Amino acid sequence: MKSLIKNAFAICLVLIFLSAATIGYVRHWSSQPLGIVEKTRVELASGQPFSAFAGKLAAAGIVEHPRLWSWDARLRGLATRVQAGEYSLAPGDTPDDLLQALLSGDVIFYEVQLIEGWTVTEVLGILAADTRLEHELGGADEQTLLGALGLPQGHAEGLFFPDTYRYERGTSDADVLMRAYDKMQSELSSHWRDRDVGLPYDTPYQALIAASLVEKETGREADRPQIAQVFATRLQKGMRLQTDPSVIYGLGAGFDGNLTRRHLRTDTPYNTYTRRGLPPTPIALPSLRSIQAALHPAGGDYLYFVSRGDGTSQFSTSLAEHEAAVRKYQLR
Repeated sequence: MKSLIKNAFAICLVLIFLSAATIGYVRHWSSQPLGIVEKTRVELASGQPFSAFAGKLAAAGIVEHPRLWSWDARLRGLATRVQAGEYSLAPGDTPDDLLQALLSGDVIFYEVQLIEGWTVTEVLGILAADTRLEHELGGADEQTLLGALGLPQGHAEGLFFPDTYRYERGTSDADVLMRAYDKMQSELSSHWRDRDVGLPYDTPYQALIAASLVEKETGREADRPQIAQVFATRLQKGMRLQTDPSVIYGLGAGFDGNLTRRHLRTDTPYNTYTRRGLPPTPIALPSLRSIQAALHPAGGDYLYFVSRGDGTSQFSTSLAEHEAAVRKYQLR
């Protein structure tokens, strides 16, 4: 009996020694550099078992002992805690470095920039060209986009906040646009609450339309509030806005870049030379600065403005002054 106990004890010692040796080896191996000589990207797919991921890295020559790595992760209770995504590896990184990145979700992020002054068509084009996004929107346009996003049907122009949006691989174009939509709603609502009194806008959406006109009329920060004042004053007086960017938007894809008198006389819902009031929708993505200008216009009684040709605008209070400015800055 004593002999059996001694043998069992010896076997236990051997097993303990072997386990300790194995664990020690794995720990040592996990601290050695991976088999890469340049920056490398790897992806743990959603729902992919850790063992399958380890095997994929071994097939790519990145991990030398995938079974040991997987066994160690399971033994430590970490294999089910890793997060799916795309990860970046650099020369010198170890299996343990990678495992820690997987546990913390330190995934690669990309960026897509929606530019102020862009139309929805331009936004959809840049998203469609981004191969890192999942494309769910198909052939949606400004008329069908809101429905494709699960929002109430309507015209989508101007409803997305221009900004830089970070995302990880596997994010959809719809996800990006919903973030942009939510941010526009938040910013517009916030600034609408603090708007100046006496503005000729009954709803935040009308202010958004005005902001889009300001956006397309100038890229100069200092001129935005004054242009917003001109639009607000003309609306209050019942004057036509007579803003060229709105006319151009109404002409659509047929516009060749040369705005003519015939275009100004061609009636569309967006022709602010033939129709009074605001156009029916925004004409572009307005920036926060243009929204602020529309809701906090500058003081003054200007009714006209014209580009000086250097990025600035000349403002006038009378038609005679405006015509003189046109002759000076446009007809010369």
